[in-house]
Amino acid sequence: MRSKQRFTLWALAWPIFIEMFLQFLLGTADTLMVSRISDDAVAVVGISNQLFSAVTILFMTVASGAGVLIAQKLGAKRSEDARTIAIMAVKTSIWIGIGLSFVLYFGASSIAVLLQLPVHLHGLATTYISIVGGGMVFTAAMASLSTAIRSTGNTRSPMYIALGMNVLHVVLNYSFIYGTLGFPQWGLTGVALSTLVSRLLATAMLIFLFVHAFDRKVEWRDIRLFDRPLFREIIKIGWPMGVNMSSWVLSQLVLFSFVATLGAKELAARTYMNTMESFCFILGNSVAMAVQIQIAHLYGAGKQEEAYRSSFVAMWVGLAVVAVNVVLLYCFGSNVLYLFTSDPDIVALGSSLLVLNLLLQPLKLVNMVNNSSLTAVGDIRYMTVVGMLSLWIISVGCSYFLGVHLHWALAGIYIAMIVDEFTRGAILLPRWMSRKYLPRSQGKWSESPAHHA
Repeated sequence: MRSKQRFTLWALAWPIFIEMFLQFLLGTADTLMVSRISDDAVAVVGISNQLFSAVTILFMTVASGAGVLIAQKLGAKRSEDARTIAIMAVKTSIWIGIGLSFVLYFGASSIAVLLQLPVHLHGLATTYISIVGGGMVFTAAMASLSTAIRSTGNTRSPMYIALGMNVLHVVLNYSFIYGTLGFPQWGLTGVALSTLVSRLLATAMLIFLFVHAFDRKVEWRDIRLFDRPLFREIIKIGWPMGVNMSSWVLSQLVLFSFVATLGAKELAARTYMNTMESFCFILGNSVAMAVQIQIAHLYGAGKQEEAYRSSFVAMWVGLAVVAVNVVLLYCFGSNVLYLFTSDPDIVALGSSLLVLNLLLQPLKLVNMVNNSSLTAVGDIRYMTVVGMLSLWIISVGCSYFLGVHLHWALAGIYIAMIVDEFTRGAILLPRWMSRKYLPRSQGKWSESPAHHA
């Protein structure tokens, strides 16, 4: 009974939401504090974080594939396999993180040029990328450790760690930016150092949780553990997920580079809007992450009909919550923008996008839940191909045509993103509803609905 309660949508979703909301607050606090330095500093943080999101795909490929398998194996009562998968995923992710840290630390100045930032932002960007990027190993460790822990049904503990990290980061931000508690005024450098320190301590706490996450304690000697067939399972699921995620994140990075060519004010406005939209995004993503764990667990246990219905429950719940929030954002978004900047031009640019969010965010929610459902049962390749084609032809291609070529600026880019989300949803939702494309090794969907008490 306890296991069943741990894998209900509510039990899984609310701690994930709180964790992601705390991370959202951390990002918002970053943006608010950095905005007191300058709008240029905000632009640097915005595009740098898009870069970091892009490179994290290299280790998220392993972590995400492992997360699905851990939940499936636990559902099938194969706890030792789940433990082995988790250990291999964490170990591999950390090694990838070490390589990324090296590249970002020593290549920061070249990367600033590649991002097409205005020349006067290169110095700030180099500093920020080298410090935060140099600690990418901690981001890799956090991603793999928290994914493994959440996939066991324990979504609360990562939430508590996120709370501690959030509080620490805000305190250090304030101290390092404004020179309180005996620290010098480090400005944007202080923001980067605060990020690094808070992630280091969060990693240490997640390691402690991970050691005790499975039936059998994880020990130092397990570092040498490697099971080739299980690792192939991780890669089989992980690489299409990685391609899918990298396609999306890289497309967002390209879109940010388009915005950068429009000007520093447009880049700052997009960064502020991205922060505000993040609240709607995390609501949807927390539901999507929860239902992915739930469906993978049910699917591993052979409860296919329950898994099928769970997707639609999550979709309707997510739509209801996101709809309320986009309406609130539409009504009060202009006032919120003034919390970030006093520049009326930036506020006007951001305000012009609020009505488009009424369409964009609900469409995103439908795709997030549907993608998570397909991922949970291993039906990823078709989703990846559709996603890549739609993203690069519609989202990126039309963004350039409408936003840059036709000079519709940010509105053109948002319209292109809406058309992309609608197209992918129209193609992939029927895929889930058809029940036809599941991995043969796990059997087929039950033809008749399961009895529900």
